[in-house]
Amino acid sequence: VQLQASGGGLVQTGGSLRLSCVASGFTFGGYFVAYFRQALGKEREFVAAISGNGPYTHCSDSAKGRFTISRDNTRNAMALQMNSLKPDDTAVYYCAAGGRSPYRADTYDYWGQGTQVTVSS
Repeated sequence: VQLQASGGGLVQTGGSLRLSCVASGFTFGGYFVAYFRQALGKEREFVAAISGNGPYTHCSDSAKGRFTISRDNTRNAMALQMNSLKPDDTAVYYCAAGGRSPYRADTYDYWGQGTQVTVSS
């Protein structure tokens, strides 16, 4: 059972990054997948989620209009395209799968290892 994360890194304000996760060893389709993030000294927060078969997405107010979550159930893959990045977006980003609610982290069964996103001003 694995949710392997990739992407992230260092980018300047206004830049873009793409995060990806690939699942293996469990049923990926039919459940919510999402991204959460945790900045240093802060609690983990919801970023974006997408429904089991992909037509419905949910975004936090801070991500709306800038971040896009997507999934490809044929490849057991998910991604978060992040545009117009700001220093406040600096955090460790976690992909999550197997969710039964889009916003609640405690409903997700599988988590990626986390990837650092740093936005310089």
